[in-house]
Formats: sequence, C-alpha cells, structure tokens
Amino acid sequence: MNFTPMAFIDNLYYMGMGMLSIFGVIAIIIVMTMLLNLIKLPAKKDKDQK
Repeated sequence: MNFTPMAFIDNLYYMGMGMLSIFGVIAIIIVMTMLLNLIKLPAKKDKDQK
C-alpha cells in the first residue's frame, strides 16, 4: 500500500461536487415543502366571522 498525499488533493474536486449536490437536493426539498405548504394552507378566518 502506497501513501500518496496528492491522491487526496486530486479527489477534493469529487468530494466538493458531492457536497454541492447534497446541498442542492436539500435546497430542492426545502423549496418544494414550502410551496406545498403555501398551496395547501386553508384560508384563515377572522374570529368575528364564523
């Protein structure tokens, strides 16, 4: 087994792209959840109007 520190440096690109894609998927899930909440919210009624 060889110890090659440059292999870590070479793989930083792939690790960065993986992290970016994970954050992208999380952002999409958050936005979709917010949109669904806006669409499905029932109309708020005032306390005076029953």
